[in-house]
Amino acid sequence: MSASTETANQIDTKGIVVGLVGIYIAGIAASAEIPYLAFLAGIGAVFATKMGADAVRRVCSYGIGTGVPSIGMLALGMGIISAMFGLALGKMYNAVFIGPIVGLVIALAIGFVVGTLANKIIKLNIPVMERCLMEIAGAGVLVLTGLSVMIAGSMDFVVITEKVIATGYIAPVFILGALGILHPFNASLGPDETQDRTLIHAYSCGAIGMTIAGVCSIAVLDPIAGIISIVIGLAIWYVTFMGFVRLVKRDAGAGYVGTGLLPPGAM
Repeated sequence: MSASTETANQIDTKGIVVGLVGIYIAGIAASAEIPYLAFLAGIGAVFATKMGADAVRRVCSYGIGTGVPSIGMLALGMGIISAMFGLALGKMYNAVFIGPIVGLVIALAIGFVVGTLANKIIKLNIPVMERCLMEIAGAGVLVLTGLSVMIAGSMDFVVITEKVIATGYIAPVFILGALGILHPFNASLGPDETQDRTLIHAYSCGAIGMTIAGVCSIAVLDPIAGIISIVIGLAIWYVTFMGFVRLVKRDAGAGYVGTGLLPPGAM
């Protein structure tokens, strides 16, 4: 594993704090008929994506090869169960604002149990397994909740069910959320993987999810709010992806060339 420029605690703190703050501001603003701040839930999801991607790079650096894609899907599997349970519990007790926090706590608990089973029963014996699966599950619930609140403009379980799940928008949210968490390390896999390059790619992947969620929100929330989310998501993507390209060039060492398309008959 390459030397880290940010500690796991720093990344987790940013992911959880920014993730929850973004969700709550967007949800509260939308309930006050100010849907134009919905993009903040998307920004929270971007930071949560980075948190999950860093956990993936730390646990998968122990040599889990083909497990990199699987662990991203596992994150969103644990995340969707926890997110929906938390939101439903909040609705059940007429306290929708507890939903995101309850979902996060449930996700952390599920992640710990799954990590313990992986180490103690399956005998993977990876020292960071329990913590990393807690982080991955926590990132999953924050990404799902953040993008869902961004689309629906509400933390209400019924509203999210109607505007995100029933419409089918949960599918791109799930897939792009999982890719944002698993892809950065998968794209940087190898002995020259560096934390800064992997995590700036996590930002760019999270921004893609935010942009697509903005497109979805045009139809169910507010066209202007959706366009604001799209523009901000694209701006984040451009800046961070260009940063990723710059770091790829830096880490190439000896140099790099653009090969272009293969000539006809080369295959």
